[in-house]
Amino acid sequence: MSTKTATLHLFEGYGVEMEYMIVDRDTLQVRPITDQLIYDEVGAYVSDVEFGKMAWSNELVLHVVELKTQTPTHTLIGLENDFQEHVKKINQMLEKHNAMLLPTGAHPLMNPFEETKLWPHEHNAVYEAYNRIFDCRGHGWANLQSTHLNLPFGNDEEFGKLHAAIRMVLPLIPALAASSPVLDGKLSGLLDTRLDVYRHNQDKIPAIAGKVVPEPVFTQKDYREQILNRMYAAVAPHDPEGVLQEEFLNSRGAIARFDRNAIEIRIIDIQESPVADLAVLQAVVATIQALVGERWVGIDKLKQWDENRLSDLFLQVVRSGQETVINDRDFIDCFGFDCEDNCTVGELWKHIVAETLNLEEQPHVAHALNVILSRGCLSKRIVEALGENPGEEDIHRVYLSLARCLGQGGVFIPDKPC
Repeated sequence: MSTKTATLHLFEGYGVEMEYMIVDRDTLQVRPITDQLIYDEVGAYVSDVEFGKMAWSNELVLHVVELKTQTPTHTLIGLENDFQEHVKKINQMLEKHNAMLLPTGAHPLMNPFEETKLWPHEHNAVYEAYNRIFDCRGHGWANLQSTHLNLPFGNDEEFGKLHAAIRMVLPLIPALAASSPVLDGKLSGLLDTRLDVYRHNQDKIPAIAGKVVPEPVFTQKDYREQILNRMYAAVAPHDPEGVLQEEFLNSRGAIARFDRNAIEIRIIDIQESPVADLAVLQAVVATIQALVGERWVGIDKLKQWDENRLSDLFLQVVRSGQETVINDRDFIDCFGFDCEDNCTVGELWKHIVAETLNLEEQPHVAHALNVILSRGCLSKRIVEALGENPGEEDIHRVYLSLARCLGQGGVFIPDKPC
């Protein structure tokens, strides 16, 4: 979401960012040419290119480009078309380089220690600081693509409600959004390998990511004291120039951006195409909206959950997705699901979507969400398409199909490849 504009209240606007890899059209090897792509468009090596309501920007590494809403959009409906239009434009521009965009949360074959090239142009001081402290050549820095969702709050009371609701939904998100089952040419055994790597990439300074699920703090004052200031103090000895003493340093799964009056959700793996991303985003937003509106339980009940209890569930879902069994009746009750002793995360999502989301007027988004709920998250479908013990040829075949899905705006179904 762009710089601070007029104050928006809960659910009055949405900021969406999607990160894609640039790869060779034939070999799928990463191509570190984001700066060349931007130069081809505007004739300069700049960090942002604006197209009215949409923009492109660079990321830490040279093989990733981010597409984003330039200012908060008042609705998510139809937004997939704006992103798809820019995917098409970029793919056309990359043709002369024999390159294209590739979706999913992690490149399945990249060797980050040999292939990583950092953005060398403006804002490089921040990237150099990260690289000096953490060595950004690993997967946790160089190979993790996501969709970010920014949700605004108008005041401290709204921040507290929004943060309470988002914390409850974070453990469930990978069940819909996981798209990274392969790393280093092998099935990792996790559905969301990106998030497992992500939560460890700053182990050197644990205060930066915490437990991924944020601590139960519900005012700006408490957030600054208990999260931001502790994090700034922890990084200070490693950052003598102070370039990282900013809110963006926070690497929890959802971070408060008081500079723009928004909370940014960061744990959504990028999907096979924007229509699938918008299916995930609309399900997540509808759930948060229901919790903020106290549809099933009061906000005070949500505020009682500590980060350790929620993080335990989050880690299970990172591994097993929709098949994760929830035995915690208190958690299930927070979503108004009347089941027996336990339920799977997939069953809980079907209940939540049925109660909160009407996609009748968005048939393409409805189809994408139905595939996710019936056939599994993208990771599960990728694993199904790869078969047992896949080799590099199998991985190449399936990920080429995913690149076609992105180019065409389709949904990946193993027995009906794009």
